[in-house]
Amino acid sequence: MIDRAPTTVIEVTGAADLAGQATRLLAAGHRLALIAAHHDTAEHPGGPAIRIVYLFTAGPPDQRVELILRADPDRPHIPSLAALSFPAGRFEREMRDLFGVEPDNHPLPRQLVRHPHWPVGWHPMRHDAPARPPMTAAEPFPFLTVEGDGVYEIPVGPVHAGLIEPGHFRFSVVGETILRMKARLWYVHKGIEKLFEDKLATEAVPLAERISGDTAVGHGLAYALAVEDALGVTVDPGIQRARLALLELERLHNHVADIGALCNDVAYGIAHAHTQRIRERLFRLNARVTGHRLLRGSIRPGCVQVLEVPAIAEIKEIAGDLADIVEIALRHTVVRDRFTGTATLTRQQAADIGTLGYVARASGLTYDARIAHPLADVEVTPVVRTGGDVLARFQVRAEEAAASAALLAELLPTLAAGLFGTPPGMPGTHRSGVGIVEGWRGAIVHRAEIGPDGRLSRVKVVDPSFLTWPALPIALADTIVPDFPLTNKSFNLSYAGNDL
Repeated sequence: MIDRAPTTVIEVTGAADLAGQATRLLAAGHRLALIAAHHDTAEHPGGPAIRIVYLFTAGPPDQRVELILRADPDRPHIPSLAALSFPAGRFEREMRDLFGVEPDNHPLPRQLVRHPHWPVGWHPMRHDAPARPPMTAAEPFPFLTVEGDGVYEIPVGPVHAGLIEPGHFRFSVVGETILRMKARLWYVHKGIEKLFEDKLATEAVPLAERISGDTAVGHGLAYALAVEDALGVTVDPGIQRARLALLELERLHNHVADIGALCNDVAYGIAHAHTQRIRERLFRLNARVTGHRLLRGSIRPGCVQVLEVPAIAEIKEIAGDLADIVEIALRHTVVRDRFTGTATLTRQQAADIGTLGYVARASGLTYDARIAHPLADVEVTPVVRTGGDVLARFQVRAEEAAASAALLAELLPTLAAGLFGTPPGMPGTHRSGVGIVEGWRGAIVHRAEIGPDGRLSRVKVVDPSFLTWPALPIALADTIVPDFPLTNKSFNLSYAGNDL
C-alpha cells in the first residue's frame, strides 16, 4: 500500500521568514505547487484574516510542506516571492485580482485574471464582494508595443475558427519572423473556485470533472484525493489501481488525438484521419468502462466504479495501430523537417518558468507526479527527450501513449468490474487536504478545505496549463508566423483549465 505523506505546516511571521523558508525549500528540490488565498471570517479557527497558503512539494519520497502567512483583511499586503520563483509571481497576480492582496515589490503587478470590464476594486473571491456588480467601461490591456523599422503587429483571436476556445495572441513581427508574442487569456473565466464553495465535499466531483473537459479523470481524481486527505480516509489499493487505469485511458486518448492533429498541421492529413479512427475506438471503449466517452462519473471520494474491465488484447492492438502511424509519419520527410528544430524550449527555460508535463519532459526535465506522488505500487519511467522542439514533444507523446498501454496491460488483470469503496463521513472539525495527480498535460493539484458540516469552504485548483502557458511565447521567439499553429498544438494547453 502507498502511504500518502502527511503535510508539514509552518506558520511564517513576516517577509524575512517567508523568503527564508521558501529559499530553503526551493534549494532542497521542492517545487512551488500553488499559492492559495483564503478570506477567513470570524468563524474560522484562526479568526478573520486573509490567509495565504504556499504549498511546496517534492518526491520521491512524497513530501508536502505548507507555509502559512496571515495578512490584514482590510489592507492585505504580502511580500512578493517573484524574485525567487516565476510561478510565484503569477500566483500573486492572480490573488491580487481575485482577493485584492497586494504583493509588495512585485516586478510586474498588473492584472492577470481581471478583464477590462470588471469594476475597479471588485475582488470576487472575497466574502464581502458584491455578487455581480455592473460592468464598467473597458480599459485597454497594456500590451507591450515593439517598435522599429519593419515591425508590425498581427492580432489573432480571441475568437478563432473551428472549435478552439477564446484566447488573444498578439504577434510583433518583421517579415514573417516573430520577435515577440503575447498571449491574453481568461476569456472563459467561470469562477470555478467560487462555485465549489458551500457544496458538500462528497458531491462536488462533477464540478471538478468539468474544469477542463478533456481532463475529467485528472481533475476528478485530484479533487477526490484532496477530500480523502482532508478527511483522513485510507483507500484500498485496488481502488487506486482502478483509478490509475482510468487516468492512463485518459492519457491515451488525448495523446492519440494530438499526434494526429500535429500531423494535420503539416498537411499530413492521412495520419490525422487514422488517429481519429483510433480515438473513436478509445471513446467507445471509455463508454463501456465508465458509461461516458470522456470517462466521467466513475471516481468519487472513497470510491471508484468500473462497468467493464477492458481486454488487454484490445489495448495492445490499439497501441500497435498507433505505433505504426507514428513510424510512418516520422519517416515522411516533410513531417520530419517541419517538426525538427521548430519552437525550441531549452531545459533551463522550462525549469525557470515551472513548465510541467510532456512539454517539460520534451525539454529534458524528468518530473512526473506518478513517481513523486505515487497512487499505486506500480513502476513508472518518465519519457524524456532533450530537443525541446516540436519533434521532441511529438515523440514524448507517442512514447507516453505506448507506456500508458503497457501500464494498462499490467493493471487490468488486477481489476474487476463493480462499485468499490465507501463515501467518507462528516469531518466534525475544520480540515484541509491536497490531491496531486499526473494528468495527461502534467501535474494537477487540488487543495480543499472542509468545514465541520462537510461543506467546502475553499478549493484551490492548479491545472498544468496555468504554469506552462508562459513557455509558449518563449518557444516562439525567432520562429516564423506559419509555425504558430503547429507550435500551439505541440503545447496544446487548456484555456478552460487555465482560466477556471
